[in-house]
Amino acid sequence: MAVTFEGYERRVEKINACLAENGIASLEEAEQICLDKGVNAREIVHDTQSIAFQNAEWAYTLGCALALKRGVKTASEAASVIGEGIQAFTVPGSVAEDRKVGLGHGNLGAMLLSDDTECFAFLAGHESFAAAEGAIKLALNANKARQKPLRVILNGLGKDAAQIIARINGFTYVKTQFDYFTGELKIVETIPYSDGPRAAVNCYGADDVREGVAIMWHENVDISITGNSTNPTRFQHPTAGTYKKERLEAGKKYFSVASGGGTGRTLHPDNMGAGPASYGMTDTMGRMHSDAQFAGSSSVPAHVDMMGLIGMGNNPMVGATVACAVAVNAALNN
Repeated sequence: MAVTFEGYERRVEKINACLAENGIASLEEAEQICLDKGVNAREIVHDTQSIAFQNAEWAYTLGCALALKRGVKTASEAASVIGEGIQAFTVPGSVAEDRKVGLGHGNLGAMLLSDDTECFAFLAGHESFAAAEGAIKLALNANKARQKPLRVILNGLGKDAAQIIARINGFTYVKTQFDYFTGELKIVETIPYSDGPRAAVNCYGADDVREGVAIMWHENVDISITGNSTNPTRFQHPTAGTYKKERLEAGKKYFSVASGGGTGRTLHPDNMGAGPASYGMTDTMGRMHSDAQFAGSSSVPAHVDMMGLIGMGNNPMVGATVACAVAVNAALNN
């Protein structure tokens, strides 16, 4: 049975070109290259976000096959190559193709697998559950390919929500209190909800942007990805932007990724715009602070697919990229 998936007709020409350039006859052969090495990219994607589209499963399959065929030396290098496979799935003329979001996801994965990165934060509002999906995969996989453990945190709006998300996912809830007169952040309580690798993920809730920025400083975050919120003015974009300003003033590095944007978001000032030229409010705020601008929802596969990428939330995609890269690296070094 021939391979098929969402948006097949719009994507197949670029996919076939990528396959031909790399000496692979078909997606079926790409999958076999992976399975022969014990890498099941489609399973990894589905396990990361169960509602992901089939085109996401095949995009990661292609990316993993490219990395395996080239015999990459490290998991970080594997992540970059996997990004090439995802990029091949972008729809011609789409926001995702224009911004090279597939390559961007690969490069972000590579950074997270490098020992130069100390702490990665999912900055989230309403979409914190998708951040959790990405965080779980990072917690379970990233440190298999690093010398120095990567710390992963969730930093979101609302302390009750943070505790619920921590409890459901087995993270550690860190309750904070921010002193608005002194600017001091106090750790009030720490509650681990498991005793496995998931407990290494610290889950914070903040009352506002100032507390969110203080949490970023407390954890010494050097890379973050913002959620694509329907009310973006409240937390994640202002937190990332303020923290970036302060980090630059202090001479410290910080790489800010904006997961969302493109067409179809709420608070649109220019609903008549089209494609990459269209600025929604979320998109506009992300462009102000980001070093890399992705496209589509951090959580909803359909919206990311609508941007011409693949049907998988940007936050879970971060985890899937790292998990696939680690699997490729393990397969080539066993």
